[in-house]
Amino acid sequence: MSQSQGLLLFKLNLQQKFAIGTLKVQEIVPSTRLYSLPGSHPMVMGAATLRGRTIPIIDMASAVGYRAVTKEEYDSCNIIITDCSRQVVGFLVRHIDKIMDCDWKDIKAPCSSLGCNIYTTGVMHVDGQLIQLMDVERLLADIYPDDEVELPQFTDLELEELRTKEILVVDDSMVARNQLGSALDAAGIHYQVSKNGQDALAVMQLAVESGKPVDVLVSDIEMPGLDGYEVAFEVRSTPNVSATYIILHTSLSSEISTERAQQIGADEALTKFDASELLQAILRGVKGRVSVS
Repeated sequence: MSQSQGLLLFKLNLQQKFAIGTLKVQEIVPSTRLYSLPGSHPMVMGAATLRGRTIPIIDMASAVGYRAVTKEEYDSCNIIITDCSRQVVGFLVRHIDKIMDCDWKDIKAPCSSLGCNIYTTGVMHVDGQLIQLMDVERLLADIYPDDEVELPQFTDLELEELRTKEILVVDDSMVARNQLGSALDAAGIHYQVSKNGQDALAVMQLAVESGKPVDVLVSDIEMPGLDGYEVAFEVRSTPNVSATYIILHTSLSSEISTERAQQIGADEALTKFDASELLQAILRGVKGRVSVS
């Protein structure tokens, strides 16, 4: 049930290769004429008009701490158009390497010694070279911060229901975990957090043993090791946790992701990030399944 997905490999400098999952990529285009966007973030180089749409173009190298692309280099660069977290943007990169198939089990979590100030959610080796999986969500959150958390209007009874249930959030992106946590904190809802799918399954088993099984699981899809599809499949296949309400919460704006989520047994699939939409889904989970206990 492991999900194989393509990875787009590219370079931001002469040595290091990075990758983005191809489900996030709409197209790759040569560098093109840019128009000024007054008041935009310093990392936004301008806007390009592509297929009738005005799309902001971000210098990815500069945004993650490498040397900015110069005017002399610009014509030899490429733009990766992505659809991620409800935003269509273009990332300028120095070189497109290739597209390759990848089993997400082959992607490992980045070494903890790298600290938390990195734009990487996973690493893998290809032909003896280290490839870093780009944390596009964090990059977009830095450039387009959204500090407002809009909560739905719950009744006192609904809030009481939410606050007495066990909720587990699993996401490899620190930004996504913080966004999810902020929404749940604002509503006064208790929850646990895991950074990857394997840990999430272990937490769920421990919760069963403690007499407080997880009622609602909110999981990312693209994660190193076990992806969200496989986590959902494992949960549905394990009798003592199979009744858990599963919400797959993904930055992928793709009908394919939603269809596959339903096929493997997830109850819902949401596109990140809308706090009100997520909390409503969690409430449906609380109401829609018989208590796991």
